This record gives sequence, structure tokens and C-alpha cells, in this order.
Amino acid sequence: MKFTDIKTLLNKIKIGSKVNIKGWIRTCRDSKNVIFISLNDGSTISNLQIVFIPSLIDEEIKKELNTGACIEVIGTIEKSQGKNQNIELVGKEIKIIGKASAEEYPLQPKRHSLEFLRSISHLRFRTNAFSAIFRVRNCLSFAIHKFFNENGFIYLNTPIITSCDAEGAGEMFTVTSADLTKISKDYDYKQDFFGKKVNLTVSGQLAGETGAMALGKIYTFGPTFRAENSNTSRHLAEFWMVEPEIAFYELNDNIDLAEEFLKYIIEYVLKNSQDDLKFLDKRYSDIQKSKPQNERDDKSLIEKLEYIVKTRFQRITYTEAFDILRNCSKNKKKKFEYLVKDWGIDLQSEHERYLTEKHFKKPVVVTDYPKDIKAFYMYKNEDDKTVAAMDILVPGIGEIIGGAQREHRYDILKDSMDKFNVDKNQLSWYLDTRKFGTAPHSGFGLGLERMIQLITGMDNIRDVIAFPRTPGKAEC
Repeated sequence: MKFTDIKTLLNKIKIGSKVNIKGWIRTCRDSKNVIFISLNDGSTISNLQIVFIPSLIDEEIKKELNTGACIEVIGTIEKSQGKNQNIELVGKEIKIIGKASAEEYPLQPKRHSLEFLRSISHLRFRTNAFSAIFRVRNCLSFAIHKFFNENGFIYLNTPIITSCDAEGAGEMFTVTSADLTKISKDYDYKQDFFGKKVNLTVSGQLAGETGAMALGKIYTFGPTFRAENSNTSRHLAEFWMVEPEIAFYELNDNIDLAEEFLKYIIEYVLKNSQDDLKFLDKRYSDIQKSKPQNERDDKSLIEKLEYIVKTRFQRITYTEAFDILRNCSKNKKKKFEYLVKDWGIDLQSEHERYLTEKHFKKPVVVTDYPKDIKAFYMYKNEDDKTVAAMDILVPGIGEIIGGAQREHRYDILKDSMDKFNVDKNQLSWYLDTRKFGTAPHSGFGLGLERMIQLITGMDNIRDVIAFPRTPGKAEC
């Protein structure tokens, strides 16, 4: 008999139907007259209650009905007499697929701390919170592909192994086939597998631009890696990036696309992950209640997401943002840890969140950043002080999208590479796109994990990726 999943059963299967269900025991309660098993198979946040007459279950099997055990049950769907569910499965046959020792299984039916669950990443998917988070992640990933497919973009797979540093920060992981015990400071990478020094990519953007110069509209969606030694709740060494590149788009076109994209994927998740979002919304509200009154969010998680979808984003220049923050500091309305003194400083997370959460109380797009704090490939504005860059900032997170119009003018790009000490020989292929049929083009990057943080209300970025890679941590 073919088995079905619990989500399908709850939504489609009729009373009286005979079904086969497989899953993992959340709880098992044994009384004299009936055994209640709460089962979950990962397809939904909801558990299925299974009711057994004790005499139908062999005594040896009863001993193995522990939390975490994997079982198969055949039975009939009946209307439930309980308060919290409409249906239940009246079991007729049961089989133990995989045992779980009651003494050893770490996920007992109680609330566990996030710190503890991070120590058992391989099992945390079985909890309500993490199963909901990763179903939302799946829904969000599908929405991203759907948006670009509907808008005529080509999905381009850019290399994970690359010889260039797109950001110019130098914080990369080296890839080598050499015996690491024999590599010295003077090691000749010409002997190595690729004949040169290569790294794990920090961005698919530069390669993506070459695709846009032939295919018009492309997007990349894959893992990126940064060897930044930051052990904080905002940083990962491995994370996923969505990076569209569009020919003939200038800065304002880029902003319009990014805003439309952000609203589309949020709205898609709101419509298609309702059960999981309701669970996460309640969790978020419970956490807010535990905070001091002046630190609480005045909106629920779902209300915040709905507000982003329906609100026109505020658009300001970096200079306007700087003036707001400086005046705020002068008037002592807000004390920032990072002082806002001189034009040209890089905006910090606390500055971004002030703009979105206190000043404008909505998402904000900041444009035209000082050229010295942005990457070499950004389009230089006529004032020779700023570049055509943009960041989208959202309440609770800060920067969620960063992008720019790319510098398509060959001579200006070459000068910028010199100023930032970028190796032009290494990026000769990138310069070629400015020599042969160049055109204005733009793009942006969305960090998937930060997006999931926004949608799920999770504070720590390590809780929205399956197996977080951070300094000193690379389990599984």
C-alpha cells in the first residue's frame, strides 16, 4: 500500500479512508484503554494524532514507541473527538522502521534553547521551529526562481572556484590540490591543479556580467564563501547569494527591479507558507513579550512582512542619510556606538536600522555612496565623489540588498582598478566586455540567509542555514 504524507492527508484525504503513514514520533502517551501517538513527517508543521487500542500492538513494539523513533502505521481516518485537530488516524497495524533510545535521544518533548540546537544541527530539523524555517527557506527559493523565470531572466551557473576577488577584500578561501604539509610561503601555484592560485568565490557577479552582455538578463543563485574572521550572529563563512545582472539598466531601473523582486518573494511566502508563518509569528510575539517595553516590536512578524509588501520604499541619497544621522546625533535623539562625524563613513547596521525603524519607519533605499567605500566596478557619478550604488534597508535587519550600476566605460574602469590595486591581467576577460560591444548595465545581490531572517524573525543567521560554517565550526 502506497504511503501518503501528513500534509496531503490533512488537506485532501476523506473520513473513512484507509491510509499508510510514515514518520517520526513526537510524543507517545500510553493509557489503559488507548495509546496516543503524535506523528510528524516533515511535510507540515501539524502533527497527526494516531490512536491505537493497546491490544493491537505487540509488547516488544510498545517498548520502542519512543520520541524520535521512525514508524509506519496503517489505519483509517476518523473524525477526531479532541479539541485541537479535526481528524485522527485510528491505527490497525504498526511497524518500527528505526529505533530511538529514550535515554540517548537528545530531543525530548520540551523547549530546547537555540544554542543547544546549534550543537546538534543534524537533528534540529525535527523540531517545530526548524522544520518551519527550512520549509520557508524552500518556499522562498522557489519564489526566487519563479520571479526571474516569469520576467525573462536566464539562470546562469557561475563558477564556485575562481581566480578573482570580486569585492577586493582579500578574505577568501584558497583551493589547492597540493600537499598542505609541503606548501611554503614561496609555493609556486603554477605547479597546482589549475596552474594558478584559485579561491572559493565571494560572488558570482563579475562572471554574471559577462552573461548579461550576451543574454540580456541573467541571475545567479548559489553558495559564496568569505574567510572573514567574524564570529557574530550576522556572519557566515558559507552563505547563498542571488545576483541578477541586467543589460541596459541604469541605477533607477535597478532599484525598481529590486523593490519589485523583494515584494514578490515576500508575498509569495505569505501566500504559500501560511501554517509555518503562523507558527513563527506566535514564536516571534512570545519573544517580543519577554523584552523590555521600549525594545518590543509594535508589529507582529506577519504584519511586518505585509507592510513591506504594500509600502512604497523611501529613496534617499547617502548624503541625505548622513545628514539625518548626524543631526540625530547632534540633537542627542540617538546615541550611536559608531559616531557620525565625517561625510564618507561607511554606514553601520545601527545607522541602517535607525533610518528604517525610527526615522522613516519603512524600508529605505540609499543611493549614491562615496566612491572610496564602494567596490571598483561601480559606475562613477559626474560629481567624481560618488558612485551609482544602492542599498535596500529593511526594519529589523538593515541592509538586505546591495547593488549598483556597473562601470561600463573602459578607461574609467581601468583607472578605478588601478586605484583599488586590482590586477588587470587577472581580470582581462572582465575588461574585454568593456571593449567589445559595451553597454550600461546594473545588478544587485540578495543574501538568502538574511532574507530568511527577515521572513522568519530569527535573530541569529546560524539558525536559517542547515549546517552553519563559522570560525571554528564546520560540522557535518
